[in-house]
Amino acid sequence: MTEQYANGSSPPTATYRLQLQPEFPFEAARAAVPYLAGLGVSHLHLSPVLEAVPGSAHGYDVVDHTRVREELGGERGLRRLADTARRHGLGIVLDIVPNHMAVPAPARLNRPLWEVLKEGQASPYARWFDIDWAAGDGRLLLPVLGDEAVGPDGAVRPDVLRVADGVLGYGPHEFPLREGTGHLPPAELTAAQWYRLGSWRLARTRLNYRRFFTVSELIGVRVEDPEVFRASHDKVLELVRDGVVAGLRIDHPDGLADPGAYLRRLRSETGGRVWTVVEKILAREERLPADWPVAGTTGYDALYRLDGLLTDGRGAGELASLYRGFTGLPSDRGGDWQPTAARAAAELLTHDLVAEVETLVRLAQRARRAGPAPGPDGDRSGPNRHANPPVSEGADTTTGPGAEALRSAVRGLLAALPVYRPYPGDGSAVPPASAVPGDPAAVALVRRLALGDDPAFQARFAQTSAALRAKSLEDRAFYRHAPLLSATEVGGDPGRPAVPAAEFHAYCVRIARDWPGTGTVLSTHDTKRSGDVRARLALLAECPRRWRDVLAALPEGPDRQVVWVTAQTVFGLAAREPERVAGAVLKAVREAGLRTRWTDPDEAYEAAVRAYAEGADLAPVLALAAELAAPARANVLSAALLQLTVPGVPELYQGCEAEYLALVDPDNRAPARFPARFPDPAPDPSDGPPRPDLGSEKRALTRAALLLRRDRPEAFGPGGAPGRPAEGPPYAPLPVRGPAAAHCVAFCRGGAAITVATRLPLGLSATGGWHDTEVRLPPGPWTPVFPTPTERDTPTDPSDTPGPSWVPVAALLARSPATLLARP
Repeated sequence: MTEQYANGSSPPTATYRLQLQPEFPFEAARAAVPYLAGLGVSHLHLSPVLEAVPGSAHGYDVVDHTRVREELGGERGLRRLADTARRHGLGIVLDIVPNHMAVPAPARLNRPLWEVLKEGQASPYARWFDIDWAAGDGRLLLPVLGDEAVGPDGAVRPDVLRVADGVLGYGPHEFPLREGTGHLPPAELTAAQWYRLGSWRLARTRLNYRRFFTVSELIGVRVEDPEVFRASHDKVLELVRDGVVAGLRIDHPDGLADPGAYLRRLRSETGGRVWTVVEKILAREERLPADWPVAGTTGYDALYRLDGLLTDGRGAGELASLYRGFTGLPSDRGGDWQPTAARAAAELLTHDLVAEVETLVRLAQRARRAGPAPGPDGDRSGPNRHANPPVSEGADTTTGPGAEALRSAVRGLLAALPVYRPYPGDGSAVPPASAVPGDPAAVALVRRLALGDDPAFQARFAQTSAALRAKSLEDRAFYRHAPLLSATEVGGDPGRPAVPAAEFHAYCVRIARDWPGTGTVLSTHDTKRSGDVRARLALLAECPRRWRDVLAALPEGPDRQVVWVTAQTVFGLAAREPERVAGAVLKAVREAGLRTRWTDPDEAYEAAVRAYAEGADLAPVLALAAELAAPARANVLSAALLQLTVPGVPELYQGCEAEYLALVDPDNRAPARFPARFPDPAPDPSDGPPRPDLGSEKRALTRAALLLRRDRPEAFGPGGAPGRPAEGPPYAPLPVRGPAAAHCVAFCRGGAAITVATRLPLGLSATGGWHDTEVRLPPGPWTPVFPTPTERDTPTDPSDTPGPSWVPVAALLARSPATLLARP
């Protein structure tokens, strides 16, 4: 649905993401405001600002919802930033984290968790967290112990512990002692607590609290409880009421018990005064639930279409065949996408997410014993039974009769889901029982529970599904199947990396109609490679045979997967930066988990990987990158202009207004650096050599598009401008004809702005250019906004006509591979 705003407030025209951290606090952001206002954005998008683990470089490890983070400058610093932003015409968007909190060291930093550890289920804070007390015999497992702290019997070694002033310590960790137990000897002391200290290795099999994905240091929060929602959102809501905050980004809503209900409550509490988007990953054919009261997503669905539009589908297929032959990887270990994705999911379910599967088996056993769950009218089918089963329900196990059949059914149904998670009422997202292997009765039971016969099971099943998809796809299969690294991106589909122009236009028409205020992105703090790196990599799908020749000239490495990934990484950067490349390749092999893992490293193999990434002669890769500099420029500028002008609210990640070549952590979260003011305009590229550098050219394009969006809101929506209705449909593809029509994408926004961009530039060059290809423009006149018009352009511009006309694309794109036109 389209979000409505109270008090006449407007959604952003463009946002700019800043990664706050101790090295880049509120004061640094405040100093950047004049520059960012000059760039043309309307809102600053801040990473999480509530109190987090000390030193955190991201802020998603929240420890206190009631305070703004002191390391960033505290609430006073945030309000000063908001005041400065307001004076420059900018609003503030906050990234909030409702799904989880940190399990910090020391635990006292998280007061609700500290009280639960101290008092157990009797604590008023026990309702805050998804803890299955029955599974832990009434205790909470804390998998914090290193191997040196665990004895042969699995028990904690007393000599690694310390006890003082009612606190139990281990290394940097501190935990409260249960009242009256401080005098006990070590073995009795540890057994008497409401928590159990265990090896970090137990997290995957024995954990009895919900966590974020597979990160045991982040414990799930039950914001579906009204008291927990209130306590964890009061500060944010206060900032909204005070006008400090004008927008909200909701982190990982798929981790919540009922995202729709949460968003409706949030909407009610904010009064619709803020633009709200959700970090939701949608499958290619999936749609955002129409009843969610938000403006849309954070933009990964747009990222996929933008990247796909610049990808040659046929060439990507050839590249995939070359990859299989070159690497020799088996079909299910990287050679082919679907078998690789299926194997990765199976591995997660039988290894990394064993604890989550066992929780679902226990819930299924309980539901089978108890019968249907009570609903709102007394029938046992309602939405209000999502609570942690108390110990009194029995310390059930997952080894009883039928447990293995249930386990198989749970795994099978989770693996078969085609989306990140199903939602209540959406039965089509859960495959029929006949499509899932296993005992038919067990599969049928699990499916009924997942569809809502037991809301506790339904919620946990959906939450586990989201974790499974994220970890098995984004953090494993994407690193195993790597024919084209630009396709292995958050929200992407490596099995279908290309998006035809007609499909792209259909998507944009739908978004303009249904979700005009949604977000669009090319780079975020989570993207594995920045948009500019991916734009360069997309060229390889246009020249797979050239890539084959480059590979043949490279030295052998630890294995051929490492050679391939290293070479594409260097090509995407178009530079030899050994340390950064080695870091990216090491992360890739660890995430892939084929020969080494984060938790079980093969040190000899990793040393060989590093040596290759840092020292191999990759001159042929760099030579190809240099040769393709012109088409790389075309892809970078076209992608940038498309993102800034398609339906939705564009977000710029810090630094992306210029050339930005990043490789995930730590690049994506490095402290930002800004000039004191917006730089002078780039020189006109038509003035002859030297051509402005790509960074300056991209910055000029970005500013031109953002200022047009700011000045002509009726053209770009979503709400338009009071008294200034749009002059045409919100998004209209423009017809293109001629021999190179497939290489041009053109559309008109609101009858007032036109984008014309180049796609597949290598193929265009191979056929000799545009020739007599033409695009049909609506009635003019039209004035170039980018590139900046010159005196000689204005009177002779071919688009300066009173009626619809066919205009040569070569004339429109004579000075740049992408152009933006507007009505005067």
